[in-house]
Amino acid sequence: MPNTERLEGLERAERLDRVERGPMMTGGTPLRSLDEDELLARILPGFPVSDDLVVAPGDDAAVLRTTGRVIATTDTVVLGRDWLDAWSSGADIGHKVVAQNLADVAAMGGRPTGVLVTLVADPELSLEWVLDHVRGLSEACLEAGVAVLGGDLSSAPAGVVMVSVTALGRLDGEPVLRSGARPGDVLAVHGTLGLADAGLRLLRADAVERLPVAVERQRRPQPPLAAGPEAAAAGATAMLDLSDGLLRDGGRLAHASHVVVDLDPGALAGDVDALTGALGAEVALDCVLAGGEEHSLLATFPAGSVTDGWRVIGSVRAPAEGEADGIVVAGRAVAHTGWDHFRNG
Repeated sequence: MPNTERLEGLERAERLDRVERGPMMTGGTPLRSLDEDELLARILPGFPVSDDLVVAPGDDAAVLRTTGRVIATTDTVVLGRDWLDAWSSGADIGHKVVAQNLADVAAMGGRPTGVLVTLVADPELSLEWVLDHVRGLSEACLEAGVAVLGGDLSSAPAGVVMVSVTALGRLDGEPVLRSGARPGDVLAVHGTLGLADAGLRLLRADAVERLPVAVERQRRPQPPLAAGPEAAAAGATAMLDLSDGLLRDGGRLAHASHVVVDLDPGALAGDVDALTGALGAEVALDCVLAGGEEHSLLATFPAGSVTDGWRVIGSVRAPAEGEADGIVVAGRAVAHTGWDHFRNG
């Protein structure tokens, strides 16, 4: 599960100060001025529906028409840990938490069908932030063609805001697992590398003008949702969502498949060059190799079967005698493994 806007380097007191004094807590109409039914009456009309939704939100539970196998995944983001009010709007967070969940559905080879949404908030949170959040969430769902199936509301202690999304998807064939990569496969990516992490660094440095596209990608990821089921149909042997960085997530795929994944630095040169002008070559390389929150898709394919939109960035081989499975760069092991919630948080 991705950490949306990492706060390492901020002292705890500074972090709490930003959370408590941000505009979402100090302006507008506080949630405590409405009861739950009044709040739901403001929220529910903004949610998209679909033809597969038999019973819409508002009853004890929604009912969704589906066939085949069902994919389920969930993510939670927390104010002050996963985003800063000063950097992201309510709409940004709505878009982001939907995108990162739908990317997981696509990474299994499935097509998203609907989401459930939970908001846990300090009663001083402004209604205006919530409605903006609903707008961003609904826009992301409409873009993906999925319905909002319902969810839950709860109050929280002072300064606490948490958003959780559970996504459901339809799987028409077999799931594409992390454990299916085989020696002789090629490693390919669909989407960008390092852009979201570059945006985070520019936000921290108050230098968003250096590369606005990176800042926008940090705030609003764009996972290639259609590419997941297309890769599955083309014979992808393993696949996952790039949420925690190429090295960390590529290593997960390698360990699950008991193989060595060898990245080709030449195939990553364009990604590094795109960030070098704003960050310098060394930091740009770190973003590409270890930057999280990109939500591109990483997959392995039998040689010669890579489908359109994917680009080959490495190869898969069996471990040599005495060699552990894992990820290497140009045949050499690397120590930097990307983002971890509890070690880096």
